[in-house]
Amino acid sequence: MDILSAARKRHTAKAYDAGRRIPEEVMQQVYDLLRNSPSSVNSQPWHFVVANTPEGRARIAKAAQGGYAYNAAKINDASHVIVLCSRIDMDDAHLNALLEQEARDGRFRDDAARAGQDAGRRGYVKQHRFGGKDVAQWLEKQVYLALGTAMLGAAALEIDATPMEGFDQQILDAEFGLNEKGLTSLVLLSLGYSSQADFNKALPKSRLSQEATFTFI
Repeated sequence: MDILSAARKRHTAKAYDAGRRIPEEVMQQVYDLLRNSPSSVNSQPWHFVVANTPEGRARIAKAAQGGYAYNAAKINDASHVIVLCSRIDMDDAHLNALLEQEARDGRFRDDAARAGQDAGRRGYVKQHRFGGKDVAQWLEKQVYLALGTAMLGAAALEIDATPMEGFDQQILDAEFGLNEKGLTSLVLLSLGYSSQADFNKALPKSRLSQEATFTFI
């Protein structure tokens, strides 16, 4: 499926066929899309918790209770659920790990290029930490780039998906010990095949016109 057809076809699934599973070789493509998502200064401030078993999905569904109970079925009935987590800060350990990986991948022609990359990335971290005082928000924006990449990719792979912010973050963070790892849960992504109860699949897509959305200069 071409990318524009995928974007037009994509919808937020409201109900899943609990009996259908996404083949693991297809899910591996979703994982690769997440890993290869763009991020500011290649910061990659994310971690992804994948539930591909009923037990794993049940652990995530603990956070869909009370006012968030409407999302429980979208978690339990899906084939896979991914918790997209954001780093709380860009500490030295992560910055050094990025630099070492870039070196192993051959991105630096010499030591000066390596030093320049490190200084540039740290400069952005400093800007957001002390200038905008918005490090956490800056990092979260990068995770949403990964979310969009995965959702469009899922549509191209003919997988249905549901992004969800409706869950108890504190419950989920505690369930997986995320804060102790310097992470926090940000958004969930259920993946699978929608059921007959997915009313949203039959509805026409609604978007504002190009004239209302773009200014050409």
